[in-house]
Amino acid sequence: MSGSRSGSPGVIDQIEETVIAVLLGLMTAVTFANVIARFVFNSNILWALELTVFMFAWLVLLGASYAVKTHAHLGVDAIVNMLPTAGRRVLALITVGACLIFSLLMLKGAYDYWAVFADLPPTSGRWFPTGFDLKARSQSFYEVQDVPMVGMFSFLEDLINYGDRYEKLPKVVPYLILPLSMFLLVLRFAQAGIQVWKGEADRLVASHEVEDELDEARARATEGEN
Repeated sequence: MSGSRSGSPGVIDQIEETVIAVLLGLMTAVTFANVIARFVFNSNILWALELTVFMFAWLVLLGASYAVKTHAHLGVDAIVNMLPTAGRRVLALITVGACLIFSLLMLKGAYDYWAVFADLPPTSGRWFPTGFDLKARSQSFYEVQDVPMVGMFSFLEDLINYGDRYEKLPKVVPYLILPLSMFLLVLRFAQAGIQVWKGEADRLVASHEVEDELDEARARATEGEN
């Protein structure tokens, strides 16, 4: 079927897969360490829960855009399969257009939310950017609740916090995933649209893992009866 994932992954794919795998591994390690600290040493890693929540958010948001790129999202395509190739491509382009509008709106909202923590002006305009709101109040001094400040981010104290020191990690760091993931989502939908336009795909969703598993289960059941 057209639209299936291509052969060997490129460098970008490997980077994305590595980041997602590292996040999942770190979540497991931090959670395990906190369990050991609680039940073995009767202690607690205060920042473990908050850090795990941040990593889970990064994992989900990065995974969403990566799944669009690899056509790994599950979907219902019973009606699409009844259409000719041209009809499938038209519907796919309409779907891409709707998804692009949605992801662009999300990108604007994500940037506007994150910008004040980065001492940057958010965009003006309710739906689409009409400029920058230079009167917006900076919130670059906002910190997370529990995760301590990390030395590698100390440059932010002079860059956006006017020399004041952070005791906890500034919110600008974990919240960066919001505009980044939405930008990647826009990029992935644009790439999917180009694939459809070129005839390399006829739908956004091309994952049929559930159907494959059902076929395998039926095959095993048939073998068992024989």
